[in-house]
Amino acid sequence: MIETIWQSILQTPDYLVDANKRIFVGYIVTALVLALVVYAKRKSKRSMRGFFRYVFAKKIWWAPSARQDYQLWIYNRLLKALLFAPIVVTMVPIALGTTEALETIFGPHSPYVLSEFSVVAIFTILLFIADDFTRFILHYALHKIPFLWHYHKVHHSAKVLTPFTIYRSHPVESYFYACRMALSQGFVVGICFYWFGTQLSMYDILGANVFVFMFNAMGSNLRHSHVWLSWGKHVEKWFISPAQHQIHHSDNPRHFDTNLGSALAVWDRMFGTLIRADEVGKISIGVGQYDAGHNSIRDIYTKPVVDSFKSLFGKVDVGSTSVQIKKGK
Repeated sequence: MIETIWQSILQTPDYLVDANKRIFVGYIVTALVLALVVYAKRKSKRSMRGFFRYVFAKKIWWAPSARQDYQLWIYNRLLKALLFAPIVVTMVPIALGTTEALETIFGPHSPYVLSEFSVVAIFTILLFIADDFTRFILHYALHKIPFLWHYHKVHHSAKVLTPFTIYRSHPVESYFYACRMALSQGFVVGICFYWFGTQLSMYDILGANVFVFMFNAMGSNLRHSHVWLSWGKHVEKWFISPAQHQIHHSDNPRHFDTNLGSALAVWDRMFGTLIRADEVGKISIGVGQYDAGHNSIRDIYTKPVVDSFKSLFGKVDVGSTSVQIKKGK
């Protein structure tokens, strides 16, 4: 156990050099460049000192809520390594089971003869679409099912947004997302193995799916920030901008359960949950008038468990806390 904890601590800085992680240094750099563009447009008097004071405002980055996020980033890694890693669904048996099911239903199949480029392109696109859609479905369920909402409320109880807010989650929710990833990837791998045989590979940049890499490089770290970056109403019908995700964190009831998508906005359009940035004025961050009670790390871990089971008997409200940080166009 001690060795597991120590290894988890030692690997924490790897997040900065892993392109599959949101706080990869390359994504941070591109986010800063985009934030500079936003700053230049908003401010008549501009300076590099003013830019850094705007982006790294102490009232945001050192707020109690932000400090909780930093702690949760570390603690959740340790809990995942100790408790959840052994019981998370893994991709390989899902892939094998999918292939076997297809062979049982449709019979053995000779691989389609396509160019290597076509096979890799199809596999890469299917992985991205399946990952994005299942993220949306799980996110939708976390908002709509009271039992699950109490775990997801941890994320929405943030009173300020920084890139580390992505790691503000309850371990139970993290477990669901880990299983979701294994299921979606395993399903796609199993189908493509049945279609194309063993010659499967993915177009990637630094080990990340090329589409995921491009999305993250387009300011994903600004999604959890006070930097209002909209991509315009035409683009936002197809892709979720950082500003749209900030709307998702709004404490205005009109904005609840909206912009649930990760990268693609088409799922929100299909489910009627899409709001564009041009349709919204200033917002405050939170999820309503109720007190989430997430005043300490202990509360964050224990209260969702208690409230989720109380919700089964209708004994607890599903609202949360509101905050004062303002955002606008």
